[in-house]
Parts: sequence; C-alpha cells; structure tokens
Amino acid sequence: MANPAVPVVLLTLLCRLASHAVDAQYYWTSATATFYGGSDGSGTMGGACGYGNLYSAGYGLNNAALSTALFNDGAMCGACYTIVCDTSKTKWCKPGTSVTITATNFCPPNWALPNDNGGWCNPPRRHFDMSQPAWTSIAIYQAGIVPVNYKRVSCKRYGGIKFQINGRNYFELVNVMNVGGSGVVSQMWIKGSNTNWLAMSRNWGANWQSNAYLNGQSLSFMVKTDDGRVLTIWNVAPWNWYFGGTYQAPSWANFY
Repeated sequence: MANPAVPVVLLTLLCRLASHAVDAQYYWTSATATFYGGSDGSGTMGGACGYGNLYSAGYGLNNAALSTALFNDGAMCGACYTIVCDTSKTKWCKPGTSVTITATNFCPPNWALPNDNGGWCNPPRRHFDMSQPAWTSIAIYQAGIVPVNYKRVSCKRYGGIKFQINGRNYFELVNVMNVGGSGVVSQMWIKGSNTNWLAMSRNWGANWQSNAYLNGQSLSFMVKTDDGRVLTIWNVAPWNWYFGGTYQAPSWANFY
C-alpha cells in the first residue's frame, strides 16, 4: 500500500521502563548556576546544539548552556529542567520562584581557573549557564552565581516538530527542533519517497546526518526520544525541499 500523499502521523508508545540513567534525572539534584547573553538574552542565540534562532526553533529565552557533566557531548540537547535557587545555601535567591529551561548550548571547561573560583563548568561540576532573563527570575543579579536544585521535566511545546535540512547532495544534515515530551532525540531515521527507512547518525548537537541521495523526493522522518517513544511523520518535506529549508510537521505531530 502506498504511503499517503499528505502527512500522516503514527505515534507509538513503547511500553517499557526508561533506563536508570534517564530516570535518575527526574529527581532533585544539586548544582550551581550563572548567567550569560545580556539582559535581553540575545547572546544565547545559536549554540552547540545548532538551533540557531531560539525563538523560531521553539525554545525562546528560557534556555541554558550545560556543563560537560550534563551536556553529554550534545546528547542532552533539547532536555528541559526545572531549576530553583537553594535558599538554604544563599541569601541571593528569590524565594518561591522556579524556572523551566531548555538545554540549547554547551558551557565549556575553563582549565585556567579552579573549579570553585571561575571554572564553574569544569568537570565534574553540574552547572547551568542560563540566559540572564531566566536566571534573574530565580536569583538576584548581584550574586553572579548561586547554588540551585534541578530536576528534568517533560517539555511543553507548541506545534509540530521542526526539521531544518542543511548539507549538500549525498549529505543531509537535519537539525531537529521544537521536540516535546522528553525533548531529547536519541535516534533518527529518514525515508525518501523512493527509498526504505535509512538510519541517521548524530553529527553534532541536535544535528543528524544521512549520506543518501534524496533530492527530488518527499521526506519522512522517524524520531525516537530517550524515553523510548517513537513518532513517525510521513512526507513532512515535499518533493521540492531545498537545503537550508525548515519544514514543520502538523501541530499534532509532537510528543505530548
């Protein structure tokens, strides 16, 4: 039977327990947090996940760069965390507040500085370098750095998943954005209208690559998140897609 000509979405919930590593992230854990990017958050656009403009990607200003211990070589791009300032350890909190951020960037180590004096993102520290608007919603600006508690939470997104296709012939580099639920893509497949399903590999950040020639074919994607859920989206990019274009699935095509 031929694939439908319009996007048809199949959501498969795999009935299995998440791994202990994933499950553990959903408990409160201590960390520290600083801020960057200016009062308007403009300096946080782009980043090591490859999302570019965080507004059009679906993430906005509530974002953060993660230290090595949290970033996991880009495998945690898109994860959501609720963060609260730890009032038991500092006077610089705004009591009763919390903020939920999305991981959109990497905070690299600074080996020239000690872990407890400027090298905040050095391993093995768990650290969030948040956008200034997100950080100042839970802490007082003058503090600069505060102790926090965080836990991973489900991501709430609006509209369908977005796929930005970059690269060249025989090299499709697809950035996956606006992913709800877990938020973290752990596996990807791509299918041209004239091919079978082809496994993709992570290139960097939230960018997944294929080395097939798919020009002139409508493109379908299968997305698996790190909690085991799978979403299949048929024909999200039409036959005349182009490199540099962004294609959004129907509004119901996301992990809710």
